[in-house]
Amino acid sequence: MVYFLPPAAWARPYPSVDPAIFSQSAATAQTLMNDAGVILKRLAESRSFAATIMSAAQEGKTEEVKRLIRSLGIRSQTEVYFNPDGIRLTLSPPPGAFPCCQLAIGLRWNVFPPFHV
Repeated sequence: MVYFLPPAAWARPYPSVDPAIFSQSAATAQTLMNDAGVILKRLAESRSFAATIMSAAQEGKTEEVKRLIRSLGIRSQTEVYFNPDGIRLTLSPPPGAFPCCQLAIGLRWNVFPPFHV
């Protein structure tokens, strides 16, 4: 004969939750999203700014791209990666702030046709 115990008898109890860090991360992430909104708005509305970013990236001037992004008045720390297809920006809390979160944005500026053999 086989006996089955109810789930409560064998399940491990979970530790109590403390959402303090989770809530702080969410609040900081909102700041990152606001900075991302500033960047995206400028890139969307200013073709000359977008062209300047693209030109600097094409020439491999990572620090110039970062400087241009910072010139928008954002407070987030920004890492930049680009290749012939586009750019990826990773926003993090400023130095000295709680390192709780990141926001990554990928934008395309080139589409290559599919390669067929």
